[in-house]
Amino acid sequence: MNEFCTTVLELRNVERFFRQGGKRVKVLRGASVNVEPGEAVGLTGPSGSGKSTMLHVAGLLEKPDAGEVLISGKESSDLDDNDRTFLRRNHLGFVYQFHHLLPEFSALENVMIPQILSHSERGVARSRATELLNRIGLGDRLLHRPGQLSGGEQQRVAIARALANRPKLLLADEPTGNLDFDTAFEIIDLVLKFVFEDGLATIIATHNPQIADRLSRTLILRDGRIT
Repeated sequence: MNEFCTTVLELRNVERFFRQGGKRVKVLRGASVNVEPGEAVGLTGPSGSGKSTMLHVAGLLEKPDAGEVLISGKESSDLDDNDRTFLRRNHLGFVYQFHHLLPEFSALENVMIPQILSHSERGVARSRATELLNRIGLGDRLLHRPGQLSGGEQQRVAIARALANRPKLLLADEPTGNLDFDTAFEIIDLVLKFVFEDGLATIIATHNPQIADRLSRTLILRDGRIT
């Protein structure tokens, strides 16, 4: 890893295509972008424009068909699955439209699990999870299971879980899509708090222009190209 590199994410001329009915459909066409620490970047575009695909490529969940994906200066395309998993687990966090919390575990346990999977000691994981849940305003709900929490509270826990391993980049795919207007803005303001206080970088895919307006800058994805 390049310790002098400050750029958290760099996409260089990324292309991604899928085969559909014998045809090759290009979803990303030479997409390029840099994201720096402390930046909150909006990603907008019509449905089907490739927003989720771009986040999957940036998050090392899919490999590009051409181009380069650099995470903190490290080029990822030639890494094997184990190294990609290590990079993803320790440098990236993910939040989706649906919280995907494990229903049989408490809020505290849901935030501990990714740390334990990264070989943190249980006591360290519990301390970090407690700290994060206090920061997001759920210090009194540590032992509640997801079914005992509101939709907004569940998404707060999902954000805490995504930040548990101290990632440098948070990738959020329509994280407020299932929330009411006021709760949606509370969630975005919560993410921005971590951006400003911790130097976190984030890309937030959204259809809501009012949310995009709150962010540092906005990328528009149209016909597979970033404008």
